[in-house]
Amino acid sequence: MTNPHPLPLQAMQDEIKQDGASPQDNNDDLYERFSFKTDKGQEPLRIDKFLMNRIEGATRNKLQQSINAGMVLVNGKDVRPNYKVKALDEIIVYSDMSPEEMEIVPEKLDLNIVYEDEALMLINKPAGMVVHPGSGNYTGTLLNGVAWHLNELDPNFQEDTLPRFGLVHRIDKNTSGLLVLAKNEIAMRHLAKQFYDHTIRRQYTALVWGDVQKDQGTIIAHVGRHMRLRKLFEAYPDGEHGKEAITHYKVLERFGYVTLVECILETGRTHQIRVHMKHIGHPLFNDDFYGGDKIVKGTVFAKYKQFVENCFAICPRQALHAKTLGFVHPTTQQGVFFETALPGDIEEVIGKWRKYSNSRGDKT
Repeated sequence: MTNPHPLPLQAMQDEIKQDGASPQDNNDDLYERFSFKTDKGQEPLRIDKFLMNRIEGATRNKLQQSINAGMVLVNGKDVRPNYKVKALDEIIVYSDMSPEEMEIVPEKLDLNIVYEDEALMLINKPAGMVVHPGSGNYTGTLLNGVAWHLNELDPNFQEDTLPRFGLVHRIDKNTSGLLVLAKNEIAMRHLAKQFYDHTIRRQYTALVWGDVQKDQGTIIAHVGRHMRLRKLFEAYPDGEHGKEAITHYKVLERFGYVTLVECILETGRTHQIRVHMKHIGHPLFNDDFYGGDKIVKGTVFAKYKQFVENCFAICPRQALHAKTLGFVHPTTQQGVFFETALPGDIEEVIGKWRKYSNSRGDKT
């Protein structure tokens, strides 16, 4: 493969913003800025007035605009500007201002670096780790650890030398798996261009609810923000909203009430696999955003309910793992391929479902 023509670095930096987003997703990005929980003695008060008292520099007009735009959620739902907060309300305020502007403080963390050379590094991110600092997650993120690591290698390394320490893509907080980071500007341009052109090979393993009918298939449906619940994304099969998204899937193993699948991304929209699998009626197991954190398929027996609850406890997040990454190395111009084993929580849950399925005599 020949060396692709690089896009301007700043253009790529402006476009790559949200966990799991491709470079073309920038117009849909929202970021959590503030979160509040009212105390037990909170008296009824209009939400715009409540926020004005707690956000420095906020004006009533701007707050009302944000509320009307669905960028303020109370207990996970949109509200009107005249909503009155009450005791123990949970309030989240979103903004379209990128968290990239936040300072990344080096922090010594136990990163699972599976490969590293002078041009790039691959990290196997655990579930629960946020990729980039943001509201409520100022420390302990993957980039805090990367900053420490790169400063240890080169004490003169500065973030403004390589913004975001070479981050060219992301995966969700509660998704585990492989991330690649560039270590110099040439590598960053090269890798960013491959993501932009959708030539990166990304294979995910997912456990989904239901018995997926086809052994393999392709899901084509635009992905964009939910029209009301701005924290969520939605599939739009007619393409009237969002951006084009294509996911190829293949059944790996069937367990009756759940199915183990392999998903290959042709595009890389935010929450793409989670949204697409929900769209075809198979939300990811224990995905609390898209309905997978309750019993979707199965029996009404108490013993089965307890079994599922035990599985949720073992894997307390969406059962999704970024298993492989393949791309053209920016220095050697040769194709490289990396693969990681499934993490223990997903592996254990698969084992429990396999045993349960075999005990019922399901076909696998």
